[in-house]
Amino acid sequence: MERYVVKDNKKLRCGYTTGSCAAAAARRAAALLLGASIPDDEDIVLITPKGVTLQLKPELTELGEEWASCRIRKDAGDDPDITNGILVCARVSKLAEEAGIVITGGDGVGTVTKPGLACAIGEAAINPVPRAMILEQVKDVCDELDYAGSLLVEISVPQGSEIAKRTYNPRLGIVRGISILGTSGIVEPMSEQALIDTIKTEMNVRKAEGAEYLVITPGNYGETFLKKYLGKDEIAAVKCSNFIGEALDYAEALKFKGVLLTGHIGKLIKTSAGIMNTHSKYGDARMEILTAHAALAGASPAVLERLIDCVTTEDAITVLDEAQIREQTLTSVLKKLDYHIKERVHHQVEIGAVLFSNFYGYLGETEDAARLKSMINSA
Repeated sequence: MERYVVKDNKKLRCGYTTGSCAAAAARRAAALLLGASIPDDEDIVLITPKGVTLQLKPELTELGEEWASCRIRKDAGDDPDITNGILVCARVSKLAEEAGIVITGGDGVGTVTKPGLACAIGEAAINPVPRAMILEQVKDVCDELDYAGSLLVEISVPQGSEIAKRTYNPRLGIVRGISILGTSGIVEPMSEQALIDTIKTEMNVRKAEGAEYLVITPGNYGETFLKKYLGKDEIAAVKCSNFIGEALDYAEALKFKGVLLTGHIGKLIKTSAGIMNTHSKYGDARMEILTAHAALAGASPAVLERLIDCVTTEDAITVLDEAQIREQTLTSVLKKLDYHIKERVHHQVEIGAVLFSNFYGYLGETEDAARLKSMINSA
């Protein structure tokens, strides 16, 4: 696909979604089944919801007595997409009953088992936009070839069951395969919006399951720490990556009663200064922030110079310990962290935060964290 975006001064090639693959494969399979004469290697032309015209090449087409199938290999462009290179297949067959166009999932396409997702429980995990794309393409073929009967469209992904183990699907309650995704039909490399959408989806699931209190952590370290902090073997924590602000915004929008935010000091020291996207490309003032709080705690100029020169927050904690001002400094940090997270949710959600480090473990918590811990453990 010859479409590009520029990110961080790099030219990156776009790709196309599993939804685009499924829609194009369904179009070709339906056309073959209904009698169209098409060369095996002729491109399938598809206009995506974003208005981009794709020309997708079928990798394999087959025609049986009562069915036809088409396979298309996904191209994610320069995006590090786990589904890059997989085959997305559509098998179309005629239905005797008057059912219209029925779309279902076959091997390697997940099944939804929890509420809160875009698809109902028991349905194949083919999201609404890809489902609409498939329907539109098959209807278009039926109109062109003057077919008024019913069709069954089965989407499958031969590698889907294995790939799904390395996605969020098991956490979301989608079993036995991947989801057929894509709202624009196009994959933009390293799309932040795609990550945010995934975070929101997981929060939707928690809400639909009846959770009133939410646990949020940037990543795996936080989840590991939470098991010790909460005293549980399994934690239903939502990983928000660097998108702390977006996660808190959505928690407020979903009207959760409370949120417990747990993170490494290297992340949350930024949030204590109101930085709600903690990726270093948006700003990295960890040592400046920590040094300012140490100054408020009475650190000497020599200690402040050592702090500002630290490379990691773990090193900085060592300096604070040597100067015997760790408690005072972190108390100051936690007070500002408490202020900024409460402001972010407009005081509409009870919220607390817990700080930890990989080397030192638990470092402290804001004033409401203990109560939230109790509410989460009793849920």
